Amino acid sequence: MGRRGGLVTARPPWGRGLPGNRWDLLDGELPAEPPRVSVVVPHYRQQAELDRTLAALARQTHPADRLEVVVVDDGSPEAPVVPPGVVLVRQRDEGFRLAAARNLGVRTATGDVLVFLDADTAPEPGYVAAVTRLPALSPEVVTVGRRRHADFAGVPVDAPVEVAGPAAELPSPAWLDDAHRASRDLLDADDRSYRHVIGAVTACSRWLLEEVGGWDEGFTEYGGEDWEWVHRAWRGGAVLAHVRDAVAWHDGPDWAGRSADADARQRRQNAETITLSRLVAVAGSRPRALRGDGPVDVVVRLGRALSPGRAFLTADSVLAVLPEARLVVPEEVASAVEDDPRVVSAAEVAARPALVTGARVTVDLPGEVRVRDGAALVRAVAEVGVGELGAVELCAVGPEDGGRDDGGASGAAPVVVARVTSRRAELRRARWERDDLFRTERRGADGLEPVVGEPSLAAWLGGWG
Repeated sequence: MGRRGGLVTARPPWGRGLPGNRWDLLDGELPAEPPRVSVVVPHYRQQAELDRTLAALARQTHPADRLEVVVVDDGSPEAPVVPPGVVLVRQRDEGFRLAAARNLGVRTATGDVLVFLDADTAPEPGYVAAVTRLPALSPEVVTVGRRRHADFAGVPVDAPVEVAGPAAELPSPAWLDDAHRASRDLLDADDRSYRHVIGAVTACSRWLLEEVGGWDEGFTEYGGEDWEWVHRAWRGGAVLAHVRDAVAWHDGPDWAGRSADADARQRRQNAETITLSRLVAVAGSRPRALRGDGPVDVVVRLGRALSPGRAFLTADSVLAVLPEARLVVPEEVASAVEDDPRVVSAAEVAARPALVTGARVTVDLPGEVRVRDGAALVRAVAEVGVGELGAVELCAVGPEDGGRDDGGASGAAPVVVARVTSRRAELRRARWERDDLFRTERRGADGLEPVVGEPSLAAWLGGWG
């Protein structure tokens, strides 16, 4: 087990840690031996499509003795027929339970690398080898293949999909192709890149799935469960990669092309968006103003408060610029700010760690601060965890630094006013016990100043001081 800064996480069972999202550092590498792979195929009343997918899986270049196929039936009226050697498990029909089906498949599977493939999505022969290469080299990598679309009506189920697919190709969603191209196949992933990982063509290590947890079985309507899981994996330290050569063919058009009723499609998408807004707390996905009791994105921890007035000023000025944050304050000053539901005491957190567990970013304030301009703080909160930036120390400029903008790298010793840390970076460091996977930057604490003496709250609230 790795242990660092209060984080406890399992040591990855193989491979090496990667800096940031640099899956490209594994270009050209192959596993010492092909991994033991389990392909989990959820199914519901799609026998013909399942037949095509299973026929395609039987033609994989990945060694057959290292490949297990598990079909999970989500309560079809009749059990699907599968060939010898394919594992079939079933769950009761209790409505749309794709997340539960995938979890059942994982519990049944025995492989070290897991491939999730929908029953109506048939892979080309090199798919499994291509989509599992990166997780087999570094178990923190989550890969997504390239899902293309075709009309297979009238095409024999055993026809080679690498031939039949291009011959009957339908348009792919341009927004997704554009996103993969613009991000260099997710090499430039950020906190919202979960939207570019499609659960129907995804692979990861069993180790990572056990680290971050399985699919959320609260999803009982089509869509969203894959994005929630991928975002949770990203916050848990995952590396995201789009594997362009891992091609699988979906039988039929993209979701947007399956209904002529535009309003019905939009209502369905809105229902998915509302659900995700409660579970994915990052900016651009969470509500702009509405507040709920879902996961917290940013935790601010005030290490010291010498008086209720100083704590009040800190809480009021910090939450003005980070309104989505949860603020943890010392017990002795909690009464000054406890009316705000976003503020909790250190004692409450000790009793209920879930109040702060899983936050994307932690901001540590060694002492009380007044935030006059939050631009530097907001920027740091947005940037950590993206690329190879793991932490930002915002430092007050020493008096003999002449107002320099670099946080006082020379002259008087800088004073750290706030330390902004990415959870995914800290998890990665703890797992691999390495400090070089993410970097720490020191910046000027522009707009943040330590509170000196007892402040005038009347002046602060009235705007004259």
